[in-house]
Amino acid sequence: MRYKIQRLKYEGVRGWALIFGRLLIGWMETHPERMQGVDHVVGNPTHTGRQPLQHIEAIMDAAYAEDVTRTFPLSPPGRHRLVKAAETPRSATKPLDAKRAAGAAHAAAVTWAGDLHDLKGATILLVDDILTSGSTLQHVALRLRAYGAADVRGLVLARVPWSG
Repeated sequence: MRYKIQRLKYEGVRGWALIFGRLLIGWMETHPERMQGVDHVVGNPTHTGRQPLQHIEAIMDAAYAEDVTRTFPLSPPGRHRLVKAAETPRSATKPLDAKRAAGAAHAAAVTWAGDLHDLKGATILLVDDILTSGSTLQHVALRLRAYGAADVRGLVLARVPWSG
């Protein structure tokens, strides 16, 4: 899984976005109890200028395309609710303290592109590719809570095994 996510993320192999989008929809379909009450499904955004592509947005766009019955509260392509307009330090291969600092910087660069009233009391499913320390998801969840979300749940494609 790691290799496939890296192919999408760093090489821009877009076919993996389609597969990961299908996996996301499949998870949501098979876990209706976990989707109950979710008002927005959003990707943990990548910088708008990221090269070779904004991989999380590509996954979310593929999920939207796969959800032909519009069962889930996904944003249409090009209208993502959570955006990141500034580049921040990357946390890959960094020690834990650096990951925490990068997570805080990432969250500070994230904004809600929709109406903030949509967040008041909302339940958000925040989707990301890989969980290592959890710092980025934690900081983004805190930001969404500060905007007014009542509950933020995380869903990741893969989790890096904990190493001492």
